[in-house]
Amino acid sequence: MKKVALFLANGFEEIEALATADILRRAWIPVETVSISDDREVTGAHKITVTADITFSKSDFSDVQMLLLPGGMPGAKHLNEHDGLKKLLVEFNSQGKPIAAICAAPMVLGGLGLLNGKRATCYPGFETELKGAHVTGEKVVTDGNITTAKGPGLVFDFALSLVEQIAGKGTRQDVQKGLLL
Repeated sequence: MKKVALFLANGFEEIEALATADILRRAWIPVETVSISDDREVTGAHKITVTADITFSKSDFSDVQMLLLPGGMPGAKHLNEHDGLKKLLVEFNSQGKPIAAICAAPMVLGGLGLLNGKRATCYPGFETELKGAHVTGEKVVTDGNITTAKGPGLVFDFALSLVEQIAGKGTRQDVQKGLLL
């Protein structure tokens, strides 16, 4: 099975990154955490330091089925400043491959024009960053190949939506049951 690449930048929202990785792995979906810096250690917005599986410069994205951007500030801002990541996002989008972003991170997609004409959502206050999107305010929105979500309290809805997209409704239901949701 192909894997999901989950990108980490200093200042990332820990709940969004780690809970999503956990939920996807409960569905037996391989997740590789990718530090966008040259250091595998990445510190989140709430001062929790994690060790990413690999750095961006050492990653091979040929076996990646989905790109995943957690929010948090200034994590989302750092993601938005990484030229290699932005190039990869544009490439994935042009091929119709799945991209997911939560909280402030949809601003990266908006800045690249990837949300033009699409329905999307984000953390309140970032709506103007979703250039060209029809901002819905919904919890989780999937439009075509792009899934966006509002924020940390909705991480279960977000991650389970991704599980369903990748592994099907039955797997989503199994994971939900195991999580007592």
